[in-house]
Amino acid sequence: MSTAQARALDSAVVEAVGEIPRDYNFAADILKQNLDKGRANKPVYIDPRGSWTYGQLADRVERFGQALRALGIRREERVLMCMADTIDWPTAFLGCLKAGIVAIPVNTLLTEDDYAYMLADSRARCLIVSELFYPKFEALIDAAPDLEHVIVSGKDAKSHLNLEDLIENAAGEPYTAPTTRDDMAFWLYTSGSTGKPKGAVHVHGSLKLTADLYGTPIAGLREDDVIYSVAKLFFAYGLGNALTFPMAVGATTVLLPDRPTPDSVAALLRTHPVTVLWGVPTFYGAFLNSPNAPQKSEVKLRRCLSAGEALPEEIARRFKERYGVEISDGLGTTEMLHIYLTNRPGATKYGTTGQAVPGYEIKLVGENGETVPRGEMGELYVRGPTSAIMYWNNREKSRSTFRGEWTRSGDKYIEDADGYYVCCGRADDMLKVSGLYVSPFEVEAALLTHPDVLEAAVVGWNDEQKLVKPKAFVVLKSPDKAGDALARALQEHVKSKLAPFKYPRWIEFRADLPKTATGKIQRFKLRAEGQA
Repeated sequence: MSTAQARALDSAVVEAVGEIPRDYNFAADILKQNLDKGRANKPVYIDPRGSWTYGQLADRVERFGQALRALGIRREERVLMCMADTIDWPTAFLGCLKAGIVAIPVNTLLTEDDYAYMLADSRARCLIVSELFYPKFEALIDAAPDLEHVIVSGKDAKSHLNLEDLIENAAGEPYTAPTTRDDMAFWLYTSGSTGKPKGAVHVHGSLKLTADLYGTPIAGLREDDVIYSVAKLFFAYGLGNALTFPMAVGATTVLLPDRPTPDSVAALLRTHPVTVLWGVPTFYGAFLNSPNAPQKSEVKLRRCLSAGEALPEEIARRFKERYGVEISDGLGTTEMLHIYLTNRPGATKYGTTGQAVPGYEIKLVGENGETVPRGEMGELYVRGPTSAIMYWNNREKSRSTFRGEWTRSGDKYIEDADGYYVCCGRADDMLKVSGLYVSPFEVEAALLTHPDVLEAAVVGWNDEQKLVKPKAFVVLKSPDKAGDALARALQEHVKSKLAPFKYPRWIEFRADLPKTATGKIQRFKLRAEGQA
């Protein structure tokens, strides 16, 4: 795709996004849209319990919303969701939204302390929890200050309400809350790595806008697609991948309730004709290295996408060579709901995160608040229509992140000569070595080009004089190769790829690296080891 064609597409996409009516309810709109187009009998989700049609989902959503209202849960009150990826997840989420109730999906891998904080902070009146995760909440229920109802998804409701029973026994007239496009629809709690988790508040209109601006025109989803997302539905990334975008075009999504591994995803790709795969860089790297990864002839992939952290060029090239499909890398945040900076299929520039999605504007800001010129590194700020309206009950953090129309991403980038943006890492991950900035991601990307390296994480580490230098933690494809000789070889390898001062002064071989539930490397945990 030429630059002129890309600009023409930008204009066409922006014009195609019509004004969302002021009176608007996302759940009612997305369900009605599919039923009006004759998709009542078409599969919307496939999970371990079977195949579910758009008509069945619409009925479940309506009934669940009626059940919540019958329990006395009113508009704008909050419902905390800690649920596995099954048909019950979109049932509960959309059921809340249709009834005007605020859904709060949370990470299923957190601690009891995290959940206790979120229940109290959100003032949730209802908890919906999968049977598998109930033990983490059992001791919290009586102490939660505003919690009145517990609904369990699964066979054993633990003496609480059973989600399936509520749906089956629901009664009442069809109801859609008279919400507006700017009404609170749901919250997503951000990572608590720098303090307590923050509840990013999103509105009904933003869900539609992410599909109109990115999911359909840029990601290119179609009605005949079968979709799978490695990122779970409770993440902003997974919510778009596996709910908003597929339903916007009438596609079918496969849900895997268990933790995705290279082997489980390989089995899924062999079982289902998945055409669109959403992943994260760490997963793609592990998938390529798995002895059980399918051959090209065994899969139906036509489009693969990535986000969560910058995609190393080496992983992208290896995947394209093996499966003949580009991985389109992008950047999005919980605060912006989904991807706003991306490579486009057919216009991918490896080693970059691409260009702004039409409808969004990017600027890079220096340490003193000035806009930096092309070719210089700055913190990425984004302006667009899907920004969260605030962090709930956290004015200080809201003022720091949401700067008028602009939102701070916390990511460091450089805009190259072609207008593509190159990731330098998180602002708090950047190193200053001998007065010069070093991007951990750049060093990691160089290490990943070595044939023995599977994963790498680079952090700042104090030397004997308490001066910060790069240290690399490396996972090898063959652990038995670890040793001083390979460590020296990796250092020389980095020197051959980058300016010599950027090479890691120490290399430590590890069996694995600490990661979030989406596969992002948690460098702050590695840094903490050096400060202990």
